Amino acid sequence: MRLLVTGAGGMLGRDLVAAARAHGHECVGLARGALDVTDPSAVQAALADAAPEVIVNCAAWTDVDGAESDEAAALAVNGAGAGNLARAALALGARVVQVSTDYVFDGTATRPYVESDPTAPLSAYGRTKLAGEHEVLAASPEHAVVRTAWLFGAGGANFVATMLGLAAGGRDEVAVVTDQIGCPTFTGHLAEKLLEVAAEGRTGILHAAASGHCSRNEFARAIFAAAGYDVRVTATTSAAQARAAARPAWSVLASERDRRPLPPWADGLDAYLALAPIAVRR
Repeated sequence: MRLLVTGAGGMLGRDLVAAARAHGHECVGLARGALDVTDPSAVQAALADAAPEVIVNCAAWTDVDGAESDEAAALAVNGAGAGNLARAALALGARVVQVSTDYVFDGTATRPYVESDPTAPLSAYGRTKLAGEHEVLAASPEHAVVRTAWLFGAGGANFVATMLGLAAGGRDEVAVVTDQIGCPTFTGHLAEKLLEVAAEGRTGILHAAASGHCSRNEFARAIFAAAGYDVRVTATTSAAQARAAARPAWSVLASERDRRPLPPWADGLDAYLALAPIAVRR
């Protein structure tokens, strides 16, 4: 399979390129500096040059709070940029696998969200990612959208790295919210699922997040315990931690279309810690 991975400089993009090559696929990875997905001409040229069968779009505006003050810029990447890729791919007979997010939901559910549940994003980030879903699926029914949640991986900013950095810096206490529940997903595990989706020609919307769920507070406790840090984790709420963008209280994803779930989030944490720089490990 010939793959083109956009956003290849990010933690998911890096893991996806590595996994594709490890499985023997031809893979071109283009980081943000090599391909601006908001430029239709650049997108067309890049796809013509790489001649991929499948494009996995990991390029995204991921600054959730920053999107609140510059939604137009976030939409240019997450919405129009995804559409540029989807339409250029269609012209070449290629398929797109678009990576999306749990933030397309409002977090008021009492059971895991599945693919057919109605969307209602709370934030500019969620709205722009949902716009990207619409752009991709409107371009062709052969494209796919994979929603995931709470990503963490090597080589990028994420919640696990933040917690480990605080501990390594000498913090012995940290306040973490108890009212955000989700599925912490290791990018190494998600990369394998994205390859599966690409290879099998899956279409439409698919949810792919780690098995099981926990609160941010519970996740922080697990991180410190697994890494061997004695850090006290106290309880706080989202309201007490003023952020520009609202986060869904309930971000648990499940699938009604896939019977091969990702490994449990605790397994992902162990895999991440095995890769973590020694500077942030005891």
